Amino acid sequence: MCGIIGEFVSSERLVDRNTFKKLNNLNYFRGPDMEGYWTNETNCQLGFRRLSILDLSVEGNQPICSNNGRFAMTFNGEIYNYLEIKNTLLQKGIQFKSTSDSEVLVNAFQVFGVAKTLDMIDGMFAIGLYDKEDNSISLIRDFAGIKPLFYGVKNGNVNFGSRYDQVTKHPRFINNGVDENVLHTYIQSHYLPAPYGIQKQTYQVEPGQIVTVTSTGQITKKYYWRLPKVESSSLIKDASVAKEIIIGALNQSVRSELVADVPVGTFLSGGIDSPLITYFANKNTPNIKSYTIGSDSKVLDETQKAKEYSELIGTRHFIEKMESKDAASILEDCMTNLQEPFADFSLIPTYVVSKIAKNNGSTVVLSGDGADELFYGYKRYESLLKNTSYSFIPKPLRYTAYGVDKVLFNNKHINSNFLKNSYAEAHRGMHSRINDANLQNIFNTSKVKKLPLPAYSYENGNSETDILLAMQYGEFYDMMQKTLTKVDRMSMAHSIEVRVPFLKKSFIESAVKIHPELSYKKGGTKLILKDVLRAVIPEAPIDKIKKGFGVPLEKWLREQLKEIVEDTLFSKSFLTSFNISENALQQIWAAHQTSKQDQKWILFTLYSLAKWQENLKK
Repeated sequence: MCGIIGEFVSSERLVDRNTFKKLNNLNYFRGPDMEGYWTNETNCQLGFRRLSILDLSVEGNQPICSNNGRFAMTFNGEIYNYLEIKNTLLQKGIQFKSTSDSEVLVNAFQVFGVAKTLDMIDGMFAIGLYDKEDNSISLIRDFAGIKPLFYGVKNGNVNFGSRYDQVTKHPRFINNGVDENVLHTYIQSHYLPAPYGIQKQTYQVEPGQIVTVTSTGQITKKYYWRLPKVESSSLIKDASVAKEIIIGALNQSVRSELVADVPVGTFLSGGIDSPLITYFANKNTPNIKSYTIGSDSKVLDETQKAKEYSELIGTRHFIEKMESKDAASILEDCMTNLQEPFADFSLIPTYVVSKIAKNNGSTVVLSGDGADELFYGYKRYESLLKNTSYSFIPKPLRYTAYGVDKVLFNNKHINSNFLKNSYAEAHRGMHSRINDANLQNIFNTSKVKKLPLPAYSYENGNSETDILLAMQYGEFYDMMQKTLTKVDRMSMAHSIEVRVPFLKKSFIESAVKIHPELSYKKGGTKLILKDVLRAVIPEAPIDKIKKGFGVPLEKWLREQLKEIVEDTLFSKSFLTSFNISENALQQIWAAHQTSKQDQKWILFTLYSLAKWQENLKK
């Protein structure tokens, strides 16, 4: 796990090396072990900060060039099947100086070409690849979007990095204003979904995408991988077959992600996903370390359940509880380590559990993220499917039907999703916790254009199965991206590499072949994973309600966090910069403080925006 940066110009000069080095060093905590630099002396320069995971020697440093000199690469991530590819390259006469995956990868690009190499590899990565022969650069992001890759484009000149502020603090973009359309996408989504950047002319490479820039400034974008879509008739419906597929694929995925030259541990909660990862990790590396964060909130704390799992699995378990009195200082630390606005407040426990892992000697940690999206772990599915029995009602009559059901049956049969133009629109709306009226009152949204999101490009399905498969696609490219952003930023704040076995490409391609009905039934989610967990840990306490890594933010905003959040939200600089109505915001703040309404989402979303603005000036 590392941090990368690069610049490729067609109509301007490269920035001076000292400026470039300062931007590279923003990646210090992503890569505290060394820094590297490469340039062709004309139109391309690449930078690197290393967190040593494989081959701890200097031979594993970057940027790195292919043996024939055609490609220069800066690469963040891990290639899990690099040894198999290395053996193939050895048979073709390629010689290696290191035992790193980066040297394998850059020479695979040399021997097989970019397209075939991307088809061969399995892992998580963000890559800047300069092609001397074509005088072009390609920015490549992994299949699931685990690793971040931001870039800016102005007059055909491109700079990119692992951190968003490496783009926004570059001299070319330092004075760029905020894109109003992206700002409102952030407010409604609570994070910045790819491909958007909140400042003008800044972007994110999407999961599974290559962005290529030529020496004349021409830009092409293409997907080399998308979440596979399997015909419903081909889906596996036999539960015993599906269970064996998951056990085999997950064991293989975890085993390959345990490979490291530094200590590896796991995050362990009291749910389904992380106990499965921890079980297979401990099976392959007995007595592995596992880490749990709790809180002094009895409603949210699940440390006892995580401890039960640890004892059943046999890990060396470490637990730490957050105290409400520490909320303000922890939040300040979290905000300092965000480089773009981000408003999922579960970043707080993620930051703390990453710190626990670092303090107890783990440099690599395995997590259970991705399972909810692949195995239908959210209540949103039921919320959307609730209305399908009434889809025959013509659209002009739907408001009437909704009103009748609301008055007579308290929306027992129909909910507000029924009023949307499509399932995709309704699905997108369920991810926003911002009331449209509040948004309009705070901002002048009359001229704002609603930006499309790739996650919701699907068509209405003809059956419940079709709808579930479409929603799986949407969750993969939206909710999961927000979760991965949180985990990446908070773990890298402590120089921790988090690996995600559920999101190994080979596992994903196995998981999508399993019929949704094995995971989801009305009132039940992730059913097949629960069956797998029972199979490998018969005494697993899975019938209890999962609480998750949570914090009582609603309460904290009235108590421990009240002062620092209020001072930030009502600063003149923030209100003026974003043309926010102070009166409207005061009403929302007062409603929350008096417990009339729970407004934590909009308050925290605006707070994170304000802290981003502050950090940008530093």
